[in-house]
Amino acid sequence: MDIKIFVATHKNYWMPEDDIYTPIHVGRKGKKDIGYIGDDTADNISDRNDGYCELTGFYWIWKNVKADYLGLVHYRRYFTHKGLFCRSIDKKRRDILSRKDWESLLKYTDIVVADKRKYRIETNEEHYLHAHPREQFDVCKAIIQEQCPEYMNGWNVMMNRTWAHMFNMFVMKKEYYDEFCQWWFDVMFEVEKKVDLEKYAKEEQRWFIDELLLDVWLETKKYKYKEINVDFFENQNWLKKLFYFFKRKITKI
Repeated sequence: MDIKIFVATHKNYWMPEDDIYTPIHVGRKGKKDIGYIGDDTADNISDRNDGYCELTGFYWIWKNVKADYLGLVHYRRYFTHKGLFCRSIDKKRRDILSRKDWESLLKYTDIVVADKRKYRIETNEEHYLHAHPREQFDVCKAIIQEQCPEYMNGWNVMMNRTWAHMFNMFVMKKEYYDEFCQWWFDVMFEVEKKVDLEKYAKEEQRWFIDELLLDVWLETKKYKYKEINVDFFENQNWLKKLFYFFKRKITKI
């Protein structure tokens, strides 16, 4: 079973030693070489990384890598065996899925996504609109309605849920990876034509709506998938995160 999982990064960082994981320097075009494979060779969109972030890695993998299964994780987020919420980062590192784990898992499923992120008190649409400019949301919805209306029911179901598969992390059999990326980038390239990121505040000059499209695709296609726990590999200030969550909810930034 040929499985290639890339680890998106923009800097030198701790990486798993398991050979199933390959670091990829996303947005490498014009940047200093940090010793990892870059997303700036052959067919690529590396120079658009400021807006697309890890999606420039997804695109490069889609266009340039052959394997039975393809996927991408993040240098600070991995699929792991679920453990205690407060365990150490060293313990989390030991819990990262190994090649043996992936080979066993992918015998029974063709699509692996992050475990549900539950918002509970607001829908995905409300959560998005409280956090980001509305324009991307409205433009993306209009593009789907006009160019691929068969996805509109999936869009509506997704936006009215209170949970989602977030983080732009997944591993898929190549035929599904190719299918999703074709649709994903077709939609996002149309959004890019209609939305000028430079008019936004600096911290908003990137695409956010792309993260919600995985579930639109899954809901439309009705493909079966397996959810796997995801751990974050740096310390987080949960009080600060909760403060900004409720601030957005109240002020509707």
